[in-house]
Amino acid sequence: MICCAPYNPPRLLQNGVAMTMFTFLWGRRYWERTIQHPEPLYHKTVLIGGQGVPIFSWVAIPKKAHSTIIATYGIIGDLATEWFLRLLGRKAYAQGYAVVLFDWRGHGKTAELSPTLMSDGLYEGEDFVRIAASAASMGCPGKFWFTGYSLGGQLALWGLKAAENLTKDNEDLGIKYSDIGGGVAICPNLDSMRSLSHLMTDPAGKYFHAVITRNLKQLAWQIHDAHPGSLDPTAIERANSIWNFDHELVIDKLGFPNVEAYYQASCVLPLLPQISKPTLIIYAADDPFFPTAIIPDLQAASASNSMIDLLLTRYGGHIGYLSSKKCQRQAQDPDQWWAWNRVLQWLEQQQGSRGE
Repeated sequence: MICCAPYNPPRLLQNGVAMTMFTFLWGRRYWERTIQHPEPLYHKTVLIGGQGVPIFSWVAIPKKAHSTIIATYGIIGDLATEWFLRLLGRKAYAQGYAVVLFDWRGHGKTAELSPTLMSDGLYEGEDFVRIAASAASMGCPGKFWFTGYSLGGQLALWGLKAAENLTKDNEDLGIKYSDIGGGVAICPNLDSMRSLSHLMTDPAGKYFHAVITRNLKQLAWQIHDAHPGSLDPTAIERANSIWNFDHELVIDKLGFPNVEAYYQASCVLPLLPQISKPTLIIYAADDPFFPTAIIPDLQAASASNSMIDLLLTRYGGHIGYLSSKKCQRQAQDPDQWWAWNRVLQWLEQQQGSRGE
């Protein structure tokens, strides 16, 4: 289990909604001023994921790289604007990790390359594994660490499951299951059914739900324009909620009879006891995106699996985790990005435990 000083935010951010909003608004303007490391010189390329889907990726390999982080973002965004992901890229590269960041299905330049929509991990898990195999052929060293936050955290957890399943097949991927180090998930979506119900009924959640819906709809129109005939414009018009987006545009292509069945199939809570690679989950009790009723289930699932290290904090919001000055001193952190600092600390411990 990771040992670290407890997390504490600045006093005015001891509220999940305040932390989430402040981090998003402040971070996107000033994040580059908070870190001394420059952006790696990424090689921008297209790697092939599951079912032959092209995945737009950024790859950077430092001299004497010791292992590789493969990471993506949450429900909306793209590599150009996802500063929180690029923050990880800078910090990890400076510590000797090869870094692979990618636009997942239905997002960013990957959506320009293919009209294939998201599946909340059911197929993105295989994408992680095939990206790792392609990265290995480019010189990225194992172990490979699947990483994500929010919905991207859900995808990373599915990646660990896919890695185990794919390596049982006869197909030569170019990597073995032993090349997969493990996974990291910050504020992962664990149960879409309960989380979406929370977003649609909670006062603050309704605001976040509206923002996400608006962005998903915009994304659908972008795919429609890039791939004429791929999406029905009348269905896009009807997609006025996350639920309707999945109902109108996603489930039929995946073969599900209804949204409930889709959410049940993609739920990662049942996967947690089965994970057989070291995995770090960072989760805030005041995350406004998720109902607190999920927390006991997360704790029980994590407690039943010695491979999972759960860092459950009282504060942090949704992908916030800005630390106070006192917290930074106690943790001996170089900056206020507490969650990424814990991720890199944990990864260092995993390297040490293998004697590397």
